[in-house]
Amino acid sequence: MIRWEEIDRADVPGGEGEVILRKRGTEFSIRTDTTELMNSRLHGSEDALAELTCNRIARKKQHRILIGGLGMGYTLAAALQYSEADSLVTVVELIPAVVRWNREHLGHLAGNPLDDGRVSVLEEDVAAIISSKKSTWDAILLDVDNGPDGLTRQANDRIYGMGGLQKAFRALRPGGILSIWSSGADEHFTRRLNQCQFQTETVAVRARKSGKGSRHTIWLAAKC
Repeated sequence: MIRWEEIDRADVPGGEGEVILRKRGTEFSIRTDTTELMNSRLHGSEDALAELTCNRIARKKQHRILIGGLGMGYTLAAALQYSEADSLVTVVELIPAVVRWNREHLGHLAGNPLDDGRVSVLEEDVAAIISSKKSTWDAILLDVDNGPDGLTRQANDRIYGMGGLQKAFRALRPGGILSIWSSGADEHFTRRLNQCQFQTETVAVRARKSGKGSRHTIWLAAKC
């Protein structure tokens, strides 16, 4: 069996642990010391996050899309695939090393989406970007941490709390979609979205594009 090779590790801003990039053959993994956050073999639900969202805003032109969390670039690549040529996609990634890993080690996995001229990258906290804008985005896609139950950063809770969701609602244009990836379902979070005036749909998707693997949850919350 091929052993895992550690390529790099980086601190999570705020002093909340580390993330580690590992490789085994052609397979890549980003993890904490105790939990795998993403794997290059398991990105079906990340693709679905973008596809489901873009299909719901397909009638609009000149999309402005915000993606919170770069990961291995799969959600970004799918957003580009399902968007028009005049779309603009902003990716916000808190950990600078993750952006560097995509440029140096991971870009080929998703077709080098950071090289697309429609893409801009901000190495910041997505919560701050959302808070600073009103009626700006046609879609906000959040693949931050493991979902509403923050795993790597307790500060992520402010994205998914009532205050954070209300700011996301204000940041969206009318008809915009807030889409959130999670490793599991959360009925309390669904109710929270509805309390913030979103019309919410919950979709269960598989980790693998083949339809196999763990079930993940995607919330599609529309500002009507």
